[in-house]
Amino acid sequence: MSELEWIAVDWGTSRMRLWALDSRGSVIDSQSSDTGMAKLARDEFEPTLIDLIEPWVSDATHPVPVIACGMVGARQGWQEMPYEAVPCRPSIKFSRVETQSRKIDVRICWGLKQLDPADVMRGEETQIAGLLGSYADYAGVVCLPGTHCKWARLDQGAVTEFQSYMTGEIFYLLSNNSVLRFSIDQHDWSDDQFDAAVHEALNTPEKITGRLFGLRAQSLVNDSPVGGNGARLSGYLIGLELASTRSYWESNEVSIIGASALAGHYHRALSLVGKTAQLLDTQQMTLAGLTAAYNAYKDQNNV
Repeated sequence: MSELEWIAVDWGTSRMRLWALDSRGSVIDSQSSDTGMAKLARDEFEPTLIDLIEPWVSDATHPVPVIACGMVGARQGWQEMPYEAVPCRPSIKFSRVETQSRKIDVRICWGLKQLDPADVMRGEETQIAGLLGSYADYAGVVCLPGTHCKWARLDQGAVTEFQSYMTGEIFYLLSNNSVLRFSIDQHDWSDDQFDAAVHEALNTPEKITGRLFGLRAQSLVNDSPVGGNGARLSGYLIGLELASTRSYWESNEVSIIGASALAGHYHRALSLVGKTAQLLDTQQMTLAGLTAAYNAYKDQNNV
């Protein structure tokens, strides 16, 4: 692959995505794999990477730069990377990983940390860097839905503060491992049920823990079908999150980074309270952020 200049990697807990890029920043080829951080021992990261990119680097005459972000830099990952404290501009700092192969030069981006209240992120900071690279004067809030949703406040090109919410993980645990699993059909979605639950959680958040068991009780007492209960559970949890993050979204411009149905649920929930949010593609923002890190790499190495 003579056009190859560098490789971008988004290596998360459960999956990884890889892109081969040329000198113009255009994607030549891409790969994806379910060999996320959680499935690998420390000595398995390099062989896993090499196996996936071997067709790209087989003819390389010098080490190909590999810029990676995400949970690959966690304590349980390939090599633990530091956290940079906010306020700061994200995804500019990274560290080198020693490799057995001489075909690659691997750098992993640092995460971000907040001292009070304590919080951390890995991977999302690269997407935020992509947002800031695409909208240089952006001042407002970015929401990054996922297992642990992040809300971050941006000003003058820096992350000034952020907050993580376990909404996605709580949804998974309740719908798969609690008594509610008998009353949740995640494939039978109802916008009306979702909308009603969001409004209820925003207006009376103190009642929602009681409403949760009602999802189970209703199907028992009324012998009613469980269709729409997954949407109602999602609405309750996202509504609670919006109630908690009101100071972030109420009077600020909001961008949502995500290409999944989950990002669409956040977008819809915000629209229910009259908030128009910009919906940005995850892959586009991730690549833009990794490109910013690669440009910093070139400056440091006089490439």
